[in-house]
Amino acid sequence: MSYISAKAGADVCLGRKDKEQLISESFEKIGKKLKRILIVPPDFTRFNSNAGELTEIIYDMLAPKGVKIDILPALGTHFPMTEKEIRIMFGNKIPLDCFKVHDWRNGLKKLGEVPSSLIREWSEGKLDYSVNIEVNKILFDGYDLILSVGQIVPHEVVGMANYSKNISVGVGGQDTINKSHFLGAVYGMERIMGRVDTPVRRLFNYGVDKFMADLPIYYILTVMQKNQATSKMEMRGLYVGKDMETFAEGAKLSQKVNLDLLDRPLKKVVVHLDHEEFKSTWLGNKSVYRTRMVMADKGELIVLAPGLREFGEDPEIDRLIRKYGYRGTPATLEAVKVHRELQNNLSAAAHLIHGSSEDRFNITYCPGPGMSIDAIHGVGFKAEKYETMSKIYDHRKLRDGFNTMPDGEEIFFISNPGLGLWALKEKFI
Repeated sequence: MSYISAKAGADVCLGRKDKEQLISESFEKIGKKLKRILIVPPDFTRFNSNAGELTEIIYDMLAPKGVKIDILPALGTHFPMTEKEIRIMFGNKIPLDCFKVHDWRNGLKKLGEVPSSLIREWSEGKLDYSVNIEVNKILFDGYDLILSVGQIVPHEVVGMANYSKNISVGVGGQDTINKSHFLGAVYGMERIMGRVDTPVRRLFNYGVDKFMADLPIYYILTVMQKNQATSKMEMRGLYVGKDMETFAEGAKLSQKVNLDLLDRPLKKVVVHLDHEEFKSTWLGNKSVYRTRMVMADKGELIVLAPGLREFGEDPEIDRLIRKYGYRGTPATLEAVKVHRELQNNLSAAAHLIHGSSEDRFNITYCPGPGMSIDAIHGVGFKAEKYETMSKIYDHRKLRDGFNTMPDGEEIFFISNPGLGLWALKEKFI
């Protein structure tokens, strides 16, 4: 095996001491004298990754030894973390001035470009553009070690999240983000989700391998699973390494524990979006992405979204979503051809494709007071008030999986769509 340290298994549950031991062992094997390190964890939208605790462990281990530690949350296009979010995720020990803010439009260093010939090849001839590889320039500030911390889990853009994505997108620039998302959308989301080798993964790996090989980047990768009996997240695997083989090994475990493969399509799915974690459809549409491969034709997806307050995590993307809406692939591709503002924001266009059911099943968003019913209708979804629908489908009383309602109706409930992927078995044969 190529990883430096690892402990993993479908029945494993790693505790604090296990994590401390593996991280300590990893530092010994890396063998660098450390004066300054940079940690790149996910932001609050990936709270369940356990990256917060791992970052705290690293800080506790190194800061008392005089190591200067900077932390750059991998925001991608998301809003900067609030002090409250930082404290909830990373605890109270780490000084706030350790945290830096990534800006995907500014403060970047261009490293090179992925040639259009490769994009043509990876997209099967559907796209013909080069891709600039840009990352936050802080990565080149002379750190002795850069630790990319995050969770391997099925993902709608790249197939399986993390590894090179955490750098290329999490602290990357708009050209990489825009064009990688559009590559995935045009190639076909259902051909990508839950798979390790995808066109978008090849793009991210090319950028990191060709232009960042001299950076001292190591990856700390987790595999998490919700314990249905306790409703708590448990760590099934922790991998430390710096290559694709380490990631691929972890991805195999994630495929075992994070894919829920079902024998028959689902007619009605109810998804709950935690009000602290999901405040936009940019994130909340994981309810659409992660269930579309199991939804029955003419089925119904009900999204309980009490914390919803916007569509995009970026003001410009929010504006574009409101303007163009989730109208399906043909309408979105036509709009991209005609409108320069979408051509300049291809990640928004990709998101519009991802968030549409392509008129195959119905999507009903149920927002709280932060979003109007008219606004939901305006982007192409059906809508009902959360206050009304939560009385019918009370997430506190439902269990993950199949539930029979008082009137005899069968529904499938998902308490957090970000934790896995639900699909028909036949789609993975």
